Amino acid sequence: MTNSDPRAWMWSDAVEMLLRAERMRRQTFQPTGGRSHQPSWEPPVDMLETDHELLVFAALPGVDPDRIKVSIQNGSLLISGERVLPPQLRTALIHRLELPQGRFERQLALPPGRYEVLHPSIVNGCLAIALRKLA
Repeated sequence: MTNSDPRAWMWSDAVEMLLRAERMRRQTFQPTGGRSHQPSWEPPVDMLETDHELLVFAALPGVDPDRIKVSIQNGSLLISGERVLPPQLRTALIHRLELPQGRFERQLALPPGRYEVLHPSIVNGCLAIALRKLA
């Protein structure tokens, strides 16, 4: 199949549309009546593997790094925290509110092996987590 073959671009477009729909489903903001301890959204993530580590990037724009927790539990990476509504929201007229608010959590199954979480950092609005492979 070449790039001019309609089957190639149609399949690519369909896959991209499915990925966007799944991402939107996970990110849908559902306000809760009060402060809920249940997560209300999941950040989208990328996971890459090199010879020595796993690299995970989670899109968390506007999230205070002090409100993010990262741990490994039962072979899964757990990223959780909270995106707090800005104080201006209390008195502002809202024209659009698309960024999810409140508690979030994302659990990712890790490839077989043992890992150590290195110092997570925020890079361009994403949480960057390096997991060192242990022998």
